[in-house]
Amino acid sequence: MIESELIHKYNVPGPRYTSYPTVPYWDAGSFSTERWVKQLVRAFEESNGPEGISLYIHLPYCESMCTFCGCNRRITKNHEVEEPYIEALLKEWNLYCSLFPEKPRIKELHLGGGTPTFFSPGNLERLIKGLLRPSVLLEDHELGFEGHPNNTSYEHLKSLYELGFRRISYGIQDFDPRVQQIINRIQSYETVARAAEWSWELGYQSVNFDIVYGLPLQRLSSVEDTIEKVKWLQPDRISYYSYAHVPWIKGVGQRKFTERDLPAGPEKRQLYERGKQLLQNAKYCEIGMDHFALPHDDLYRASLNGNLHRNFMGYTPSKTQLLLGLGVSSISDAWYAFAQNTKTLEGYYAQLKQGDLPIFKGHILTPEDLQIRRHILDLTCRFHTTLGREEMNNEVISKSLDNLTELVTDDLVKISENEITITAHGKPFVRNICMAFDARLWRDQSSERLFSMTV
Repeated sequence: MIESELIHKYNVPGPRYTSYPTVPYWDAGSFSTERWVKQLVRAFEESNGPEGISLYIHLPYCESMCTFCGCNRRITKNHEVEEPYIEALLKEWNLYCSLFPEKPRIKELHLGGGTPTFFSPGNLERLIKGLLRPSVLLEDHELGFEGHPNNTSYEHLKSLYELGFRRISYGIQDFDPRVQQIINRIQSYETVARAAEWSWELGYQSVNFDIVYGLPLQRLSSVEDTIEKVKWLQPDRISYYSYAHVPWIKGVGQRKFTERDLPAGPEKRQLYERGKQLLQNAKYCEIGMDHFALPHDDLYRASLNGNLHRNFMGYTPSKTQLLLGLGVSSISDAWYAFAQNTKTLEGYYAQLKQGDLPIFKGHILTPEDLQIRRHILDLTCRFHTTLGREEMNNEVISKSLDNLTELVTDDLVKISENEITITAHGKPFVRNICMAFDARLWRDQSSERLFSMTV
């Protein structure tokens, strides 16, 4: 079957699998904060050694709205919001620390948004020092943050570097002025180059660029020009994401344009394939879904040695059993359970004021969830999974194998005894292959629009 026919066949709504079960299929009815805390402490006790734990800090403020953005954000130019939010984050962290039987040992810490560099260097320093005060920072720690090229100052970079940050990710999206205008993300090549060069000058070891394909008004020439410019800067990593058009979830921002403005189907896939070709010509290696890295980068080495991991932060070079999300709308992963914070700032502040963890929903994983989760994680990180002997007669696994039949016929997957391997042709369809294992998805085919298109 030719590529265009495969795209037409498999381009359906599907999850990105930063978790299993995916958020729309969480069983909120059986979840409680008490059950969450029990599983949280269990995961903490299992991981708080050499492995350590991960922290994700959501900083939701932005000065302007990017119309393609799917993040939880609050638009304001009032920087007086910084200090109260930092106080709330530290209060939430201290509530968690009071539950732990010993000092948390931090392996990874990531500042996401929103726009983390909305906050002043001084306030970010206060936040990081407050988070580290009751903690132990492991020697092989990885600290990173997301920077907006337009407002990431030399002082931001220097201050965070001195606190131990060595990774930064810049949102580039596309350099085409027409695309930048419609997504309300106007930033020049010179601005991006300056921010990246400052980062390397200070000693940052991994600089990532986010590029998005499938944006409104985007053409093949847009992608070619963007990657040609990026190639000269040579960031250590590149995340080459598919734009997720979900206006029924994200509302006003993504309603600034319509589906008619978007490349779709084979046209959209051509943007990815051309971008991938140009990146590989520039010596970038494909890693997992939508990620590329130069051979010296930790992410590439992790993909070679089998340590690549995927969670709500995306791909990481190592696994931690516990990822704790702090801040409005953040999601935590205690391996055996998920929990999400309330999505409004007002609700977040109100729960903390009462001394409560600011959680509004979650999910406790069943033994079946954990079994499926392992296979989906292996497929997204290694394009391969192995079935245990006891799984061969398992009803859910048998159904998953049946679901793969057509994918095998289309040469997207190979099954040999207890080995399942995604072929080179199948890599663009990883999300579809994972859907074959997603028991919660195929048991409950919702009539609502829940996910973006897979291709």
